[in-house]
Amino acid sequence: MSFGKLVKVARAVIFAVAAVAINPASSRADDLKCVSTTFRILGANDKVCISVFDDPKVAGVACHISQARTGGVAGTVGLAEDPSRFSIACRQVGPISADIGKLPEQEQVYSERTSIFFKKTHVFRVVDRKRNTLVYLAISDKIVNGSPQNSISTVPVMVWGEPPK
Repeated sequence: MSFGKLVKVARAVIFAVAAVAINPASSRADDLKCVSTTFRILGANDKVCISVFDDPKVAGVACHISQARTGGVAGTVGLAEDPSRFSIACRQVGPISADIGKLPEQEQVYSERTSIFFKKTHVFRVVDRKRNTLVYLAISDKIVNGSPQNSISTVPVMVWGEPPK
């Protein structure tokens, strides 16, 4: 390995360790249930898990996210990298009191590690002011190389309990 590549790898490792130290597993989601998808003789089964989180700045909006989780021995001890496969559904679950005109155009609202160092799933809120709608985008990233896998969900901001006109 050339010296330049070695320096890049070292920087990536240092950045990853610092990111984990600063933000050690800041999942604000409540885990609901997991469904096994693949039987493994050693270690936990592969599964799909469902979690739910509330938008931290928009009371009345909750997002459910399902994610594939790798089992086996590596998954059981927390060393496996989970695949970039997920789905998200966000809904209005109560009155929305936030003024969407004052929200940032784009903001991260959720993040969860999907490997020991390098990979995370993120959910961003994007405000579509013209349509009075909140768009939630779930993506997966790595420090070196991200993934094109993504999922979106939209929440039209309406008066709670009244049908749209």
